[in-house]
Amino acid sequence: MKLWGHLKTVSLHRRLVRQYCFRAGLYRQGLLHDLSKYSPAEFFPGVKYYSGKLSPHSGERKDKGYSAAWLHHKGRNKHHPEYWMDYGPDGGGYTGGKMPVKYVVEMFCDRLAACRVYHGADYKPSDAYDYFVKSRERCPFHPETAELLETLLVKAMNDGEEAAFRYIRNELLK
Repeated sequence: MKLWGHLKTVSLHRRLVRQYCFRAGLYRQGLLHDLSKYSPAEFFPGVKYYSGKLSPHSGERKDKGYSAAWLHHKGRNKHHPEYWMDYGPDGGGYTGGKMPVKYVVEMFCDRLAACRVYHGADYKPSDAYDYFVKSRERCPFHPETAELLETLLVKAMNDGEEAAFRYIRNELLK
């Protein structure tokens, strides 16, 4: 049961991200998005901690105090801001590096798809923006990355997804 549930969730998520990336004109990224989720390091913990309501990483974190699957995932997928985290140039603590635009767009697609998958019939256009507001507290985004992602999420929330993708195609990735 957990095996099929997790496989179905991952596959649906990837399909939605692929569709969104194609709408943005990011065909290669759409095809390659989150393939690491099928690797043993991510897939088996995903099955073990599958609940159907939250990311399996949350369950693994609760059980072990960390998620090895998440550490594996974020280190291989450039659409996650955590991939770009490093010590600041002044030798200070961790800071978010500026993400290339194409990965910010993929992150936008990823967040829309994740909210659709996890919220199902209860999905609202504000869900991805609400998640961003919460995650901004615990993830030190580079200011320009945060600004661009927020712009895309607000545009999708207020003007609709098609308006956001038109902006991406005609302004950002032109």
